[in-house]
Amino acid sequence: MSDHAVEVRDVVVRYGATTAVAGVSLTVPRGRVLALLGHNGAGKTSLLQVCEGFRAADAGECRVLGLDPIKEHDTLMPRLGIMLQSGGMYPWATAGELLDLFASFSANPLSPQMLIERLGLHKIAKTRYRRLSGGEQQRLSLAVALVGRPELVFLDEPTAGMDTEARHTTWQLIEQLRADGVSVLLTTHLLDEAERLADDVVIMREGRVAATGAPAELTAAAGIDLLEVRADAGLRPDVPFQVTEPTPGEYAIAGNLDAAAIAGVLSWFSRAGAQVTAVNTRRRTLEDVYLALTAEKAGADR
Repeated sequence: MSDHAVEVRDVVVRYGATTAVAGVSLTVPRGRVLALLGHNGAGKTSLLQVCEGFRAADAGECRVLGLDPIKEHDTLMPRLGIMLQSGGMYPWATAGELLDLFASFSANPLSPQMLIERLGLHKIAKTRYRRLSGGEQQRLSLAVALVGRPELVFLDEPTAGMDTEARHTTWQLIEQLRADGVSVLLTTHLLDEAERLADDVVIMREGRVAATGAPAELTAAAGIDLLEVRADAGLRPDVPFQVTEPTPGEYAIAGNLDAAAIAGVLSWFSRAGAQVTAVNTRRRTLEDVYLALTAEKAGADR
């Protein structure tokens, strides 16, 4: 058995003259969460469709749970949970009926009632799907993706439209999935969601991988962008960075500050004979890294 739930190697997806995915490679280790990030149009949806077996790649290889998602689609599907942003539901069926229906497709499903309670669906279990709010539809779609007790779950914007309480409940459920050994590949536009949930992050831009790594690795590589120094008031630090003094004796030094740069700034305060009483740094967040890599990309998702 492969150590990876998903293995993508040099995958290309084209729509006529447009290349949506241009030679992407990534892996999702078993029992881990990978967040696939990128602006609309970056190629995320096309790549997910290849992994889910809904379209063939024009080039490259994809293996999911060790299987070919196209040639062995029927064997693979019972082992997957797929959460879509919208569609795929019978509008006149109730939430409870839909969950029972999808549970019946599995040989060993989770308890629909347990999922209804866990995801706060008990109040709308008898409500027809077409009358559910966007957030309620999202929670039901998540329950449907999980009811078959999958080994690998694809989550496309899992908390879109949810209120804060439902979002945190969903995060806890995804964390429990990982603890239970389930692999998760999710897309999200919420960078705090990715930073909290993901073991690994892949940032796509224009159909290619722009960066990959654990959230902590990506933010550490981006470095420090703010140094706060508390010292004597009224100084004019002669350093090659933007320096402000928001309140007397509180200095904010902004810029791309590596260890040598920070040492140089503190050395200036020492040479000036200033009494430094506190030093704080602000490391770039995953959102900072993401925006830096994708700032120029816009358009509609392919």
